[in-house]
Amino acid sequence: MNDIDAWVWWLVGAAALGIPLVVTAMPEFGMLAVGAVAAAVAAGLGFNGVIQVLVFVVVSVALIAVVRPIAARHTRQRPQLATGIDALKGKQAVVLERVDGFGGRIKLAGEVWSARALDTDRAYEVGQEVDVVEIEGATAIVI
Repeated sequence: MNDIDAWVWWLVGAAALGIPLVVTAMPEFGMLAVGAVAAAVAAGLGFNGVIQVLVFVVVSVALIAVVRPIAARHTRQRPQLATGIDALKGKQAVVLERVDGFGGRIKLAGEVWSARALDTDRAYEVGQEVDVVEIEGATAIVI
């Protein structure tokens, strides 16, 4: 065991930290693995064990302190591109069958949708353009 250089042990440690990264999908393990690789570089350059450990700690803590808040901020942001039913809200549609508070049919984004008027006292006639304000299940709520 004494024949193996310190940089090899640091790389073994980096690989060992990579296993829980893959298994748990916790990015902190990846940041610790990068710290271990940096310590392996320090060992390869001939620095002593204290410096190697300091490089490991500094690089790992720096990555966790900088990258983790940025990643957390990105996970809280809503996607910029609306997809699915979110993309249909605010779109215009054409009435195919009279739409009132009880139901009707519209053509929305090239497809026929069941629709209901937001204002139950209001009715929209065939050919009229309406705006989609909400999607409830398979029914478009229109004004």
